[in-house]
Amino acid sequence: MRLTALIGLGLSLGSLFSAVLSEPTEEVAAPPEVVATAAFPEENTFNHVVNGQKNLLTLTIENKSGQNLTLLSIAGSLTHPDTNALLKNLTSQQYGVPLLEDVKIQLPYIFYSEFKPGDHRLNVWVQHAAGDKVYTVDAFESVVTIVEPPVSFFDLKMLSTYLILLGLVGGAGYYTYLAYAPPKKKSKKPATFSVSAPVGTVTATGAGGYQEEWIPEHHLKKTKSAKKSGGVPSGTSADELSGAELSGTEGRRRKGKK
Repeated sequence: MRLTALIGLGLSLGSLFSAVLSEPTEEVAAPPEVVATAAFPEENTFNHVVNGQKNLLTLTIENKSGQNLTLLSIAGSLTHPDTNALLKNLTSQQYGVPLLEDVKIQLPYIFYSEFKPGDHRLNVWVQHAAGDKVYTVDAFESVVTIVEPPVSFFDLKMLSTYLILLGLVGGAGYYTYLAYAPPKKKSKKPATFSVSAPVGTVTATGAGGYQEEWIPEHHLKKTKSAKKSGGVPSGTSADELSGAELSGTEGRRRKGKK
């Protein structure tokens, strides 16, 4: 019984192997032959990628597959030049145009860079479709140099930007000064009256003479009236006359009181 079971098992395994070997193997279809290349403009001989500016690559794509295909998109990326680690994905431009058989076309690929200056590896590829299958073809792979744009002192955009920034900083500083700086206290100084000295010198015109422009008018009137009455001797000043009159008046008052 055991021998019969072993023989049956061997026959079943042999039939299984023969069935597997007799099945036809499916062949993997080769991708359609599409050739793609890319190059910088002639004036950019050193493959410089300028930050903040439009960078242009011209792609040449040729369909050698013997069938019509569809160009889907063109994309790129920046990687580390040594380790090939991904640093940044670039713009992906969608096309959706037909790639006719044995026809060569040229298409622009425009991208912008905002990365630190230095050497990086630029990769650009093309995606096309054959039926419901999508294929990728490398168009450019090389080390490029990322540089900053040249600075010009006559750049109006930069000058206007600096002026706006200076105005904002100045306005903020002035507002901060008014808001936090203590106001200065005004010191109240006592009013001073300056007495102007007479211009020129006063000279006598003779014995007991004087200049009338320096004597108040009421003293002059008294002096003139005293001269008319003949009670004032020559050389007596208006101040002495007024003092004598006052003393005479006081004497009369005292006699009246007695």
